[in-house]
Amino acid sequence: MTTCAQRLLELLETHSIDTVFGIPGVHTIELYRGLADSPLRHVTPRHEQGAGFMADGYARASGKPAACLIISGPGMTNIATAMAQALADSVPMLVISSVNRRDTLGRGQGRLHELPDQQRTLAGVSVFSHTLHAGEALDEIVARAFAVFKSARPGPVHIEIPLDVMTQPVADTPIKRAAVYPPAAAAAGLDAAAAWLAGAERPLVLLGGGCVDAAADARALVERLDAPTMTTINARGVLGEHHPLDLGACASLPAGRRVAAKADVILALGSELGETDYDLVFDDGFALTGRLIRVDIDAQQLARNQAADLALLADAGEVMRGLLERLPVAAARDAAAQVSATRTALALREADDVAPYAELLDTLRDALPEASIVGDSTGPVYAGNFIVEMPAPRRWFNAATGYGTLGYGLPAALGATLAVPERPVIALVGDGGLMFTLGELATARDAGVPLAVVVWNNDGYGEIRRYMDRHAVARLGVDLPAPDLATLAEAFGCHAARVDDPEALGQALAASQAATAPTLIEVDAEAWVRHR
Repeated sequence: MTTCAQRLLELLETHSIDTVFGIPGVHTIELYRGLADSPLRHVTPRHEQGAGFMADGYARASGKPAACLIISGPGMTNIATAMAQALADSVPMLVISSVNRRDTLGRGQGRLHELPDQQRTLAGVSVFSHTLHAGEALDEIVARAFAVFKSARPGPVHIEIPLDVMTQPVADTPIKRAAVYPPAAAAAGLDAAAAWLAGAERPLVLLGGGCVDAAADARALVERLDAPTMTTINARGVLGEHHPLDLGACASLPAGRRVAAKADVILALGSELGETDYDLVFDDGFALTGRLIRVDIDAQQLARNQAADLALLADAGEVMRGLLERLPVAAARDAAAQVSATRTALALREADDVAPYAELLDTLRDALPEASIVGDSTGPVYAGNFIVEMPAPRRWFNAATGYGTLGYGLPAALGATLAVPERPVIALVGDGGLMFTLGELATARDAGVPLAVVVWNNDGYGEIRRYMDRHAVARLGVDLPAPDLATLAEAFGCHAARVDDPEALGQALAASQAATAPTLIEVDAEAWVRHR
């Protein structure tokens, strides 16, 4: 026999979890019994929100979920924001929490960390949230979580374990781990989709984040179709750099919308067709008049945002391979010329919201061309969502999509560094967002990683300032002079540099990779813009 808490560690190892983010507390002590002697790596953030963002970045960079061990009550409300971001962007994350004894739940006795109903509170930011009422059910519930991660639209799963259940004895039986496969589309649906695409005069492909693990199939399919292709922010890099059929994330812009409106058959793969990818101007102006084929691993998503004419419940990669089998001859539609003309019409690098940041983004790529860039909600990231190209997926992601939280960039970048240590990582953040999770500099220092934290310092919330100005609202609460960031970084035991031109930024980025602690690189926004 073993305890439920000890069994949990065995289950995590069996299901290939190798990293756990958590802050120990009196309600999670039993979860830590034996953790120091296990193969699991434990990382201690400075806030539970940081733990969630780290797990998010870990999963996005590697494709593998991490686990979080979180105390009941305030620990769970702290991590809820990170879970909501992960849920919005379909990022797998296993959140294990404590909760008070079963006999006290729902009684309102004012016990330590008590919530009226913790499970229901977290259900809204989870794929599912479960209270474990008996230790012998633990194997089943953990298996359910991994079935979701591997065969459904992923997201956070929350399992709370009452204090008295943690110490329950459970049988130390062999752990059964199923081979789980995602759903495949019905042959009739694939036949119909292939026929529509073969007969199309002006097809359009929309690639979403559900395609990141099928990049080779995506490239082969769009080339076979010879179709213009829009790739969402979460699909950045699926077609590689400078692909002649890739329009990028231009669905919110007039030239991109004209392409979409003229398409007679649209194939949407692994995309929710949501506002933060297709309607960043918030006018509901992304119109599809052609026949829409939707492919998604979530049945409900097939009916949201845009009505489909043909809906396939399936893994995007499986569908792409099925279509390639049914479309053996490459079409010749001269789509590359159309894409080139649309890119010229878009003139993205000259746009008012992009031009100030283009040279900054170029410098990041030139200095560390293999790096993953993990962003917060900040001006350079918004611009990069339009113009940055990546050689492969899972190298450009940020919190500007979906839930759109601040404070994501630094901890998520640390998670990405821990997940793929052989690849450089740049955290691209603003001074406003950095202050949300500044304490995670200490966590990154503890990890001893050469993380480059590039801070666009414009003394406050620059994007909201511009929004207020544009809508004739008097500025209030947005002019917030930053502290001395270099001194703060050094106080944390990190390296620091101040730069205001591309040459200095490139040098600081190169130097950061030889360090054994993070380097905070502060970009003086006003001086940088003057340099242009």
